[in-house]
Amino acid sequence: MLENEQLDKKSLRAITKKNPDWEELAKDCVAFANAYGGKLLIGIEDKDDLPPTGQYIADDLPIKVVRNIQGRTINVSILPQIKTAQNDAQYLELIVQRTVSSIASTSKGRYFIRIGDSCKPVMPDELSRLMVDKSAFSWEVLTNLKVRQDDYDSNKFKQFVQDIRNSDRISNFVKNKNPNELLDYYLFIKDGFLTNLGVLWIGKRQHRAMLAYAPSIQFIKKDENDRKVNKIVWDDFYLNPKELIQAVWEQVPDWKESIEIPDGIFRKNISNYDEVVIRELIANALAHRPYTIKGDIFINLFPDRLEVHNPGLLPLGVTPSNILHKSNQRNTHLAKVFYDLKLMEREGSGYDRIFEVLLSAGKPIPEVIEGDDRVVVTIRKRIINEVIINFIDKANREFQLRSKELISLGLIAQHTSLTAVEFSNMLDLHKPNAIRNWLGRLIDLGLVKSKGKTKGKAYFIDPDLLKRLEFKGITDLKEIPTHRLQELIIQDLSIYDKSSFGDIHERIGKEIPTRKLQSTLNQMVIQKQIQKDGVKRWTNYSIHKSL
Repeated sequence: MLENEQLDKKSLRAITKKNPDWEELAKDCVAFANAYGGKLLIGIEDKDDLPPTGQYIADDLPIKVVRNIQGRTINVSILPQIKTAQNDAQYLELIVQRTVSSIASTSKGRYFIRIGDSCKPVMPDELSRLMVDKSAFSWEVLTNLKVRQDDYDSNKFKQFVQDIRNSDRISNFVKNKNPNELLDYYLFIKDGFLTNLGVLWIGKRQHRAMLAYAPSIQFIKKDENDRKVNKIVWDDFYLNPKELIQAVWEQVPDWKESIEIPDGIFRKNISNYDEVVIRELIANALAHRPYTIKGDIFINLFPDRLEVHNPGLLPLGVTPSNILHKSNQRNTHLAKVFYDLKLMEREGSGYDRIFEVLLSAGKPIPEVIEGDDRVVVTIRKRIINEVIINFIDKANREFQLRSKELISLGLIAQHTSLTAVEFSNMLDLHKPNAIRNWLGRLIDLGLVKSKGKTKGKAYFIDPDLLKRLEFKGITDLKEIPTHRLQELIIQDLSIYDKSSFGDIHERIGKEIPTRKLQSTLNQMVIQKQIQKDGVKRWTNYSIHKSL
């Protein structure tokens, strides 16, 4: 029984000692109320699953808790109950209900939210975002259009029921419900009417068009001169979210383009934009966008990249750097439908799957930028190194790697070696043992080696493995000897006279450490192999006049 977004455990001593931690408990209740609600198990230690043997809860403690929490919080509703565990010991279960349309706070005006297994403060500039998330949650189950529950699109309803029956992510208990029970289970109906979620998924076209901000998608393709060469728009409200994803994939011809790379005596096709990546990006845009603000989803295709623009900001607690780990859902019930119908790789953001696919194809990881009113995800078309693809494929076939292991191996292979700091920054790993958890079995299997200690520790691919898997990669220049580096510089400057440091670095190899290149240039100037003119950023290097 691990602590998570909706479960926390506390020692009974916290509220029974001489000076109880009522303020701390109030803060936790506010955090749960502003997130998804949850349970506080008071009387069970963090590392335990059961209360201490012989523990007894006083009959008046629930009333005492309610009185102290109500006096220290605003917009917080709690339901305490004494429970008896399997070992016959007692504990206090405190259910904190989610605030649907208001924001909870302490009586001192402080705001908190539960993210993962932690209670985080909400800063003043984040309150508006929290309010958007609150309205998004209530939007799903509103029936303001007053569409009768039997006034649905019969084809969409039939398809939804069929999809539920065919999904292997749904228990038989749910599958065995009759169609109307399924609508109630997924909150498509309420009090005899279709909810906004029901209208969005199984409603008729005219009803979907009446939703304030029903999703619309625009695909725009531009050429090298930034001129628009193609545009496809899905804004007629005929399609539900599942049909929109399918339409985007089927109606954009560019998704079918690929390149061939050698694979022994055969050739392998690598898609410019993998189907898994496209579907996951569109599913995330539809499942996690706020449906209470205006804005189309834009899919902008450029010669070198794909950009997906989604209106609104990331859910509170999710940032571009931690998006791989956090999965705070803005539209909880809609996200469940996406997951159950296998429209998203897993419940949450699914960015781990995107990382895995891109890295296995030798491509850069996605770039996520949060603007003032939208989130932009960029996928690069280029393959960093073709030989990485075969290497990852062979390693995976031999060792059956897990998702995190594939991502870690792909990152290290692309960069040849990564320090612990670089690896942590790329994946936003800041908790103890986080790197070890992501590396998984890679070190134990001998796929990855390490050298150094603490912050200086570096991870690299085992050279023996590269030989065994016949990995013919590009020779790495990170450890190039000084005399070889000097030869490269002389050769470069003999072709490109009067070059800046940045231009030289770009041409001979960006993987060469900046400090090493600068030191070598300075040494060559002293030895009169080369000369430099100008100062600071205007410095240019050229072959020495005496040569």
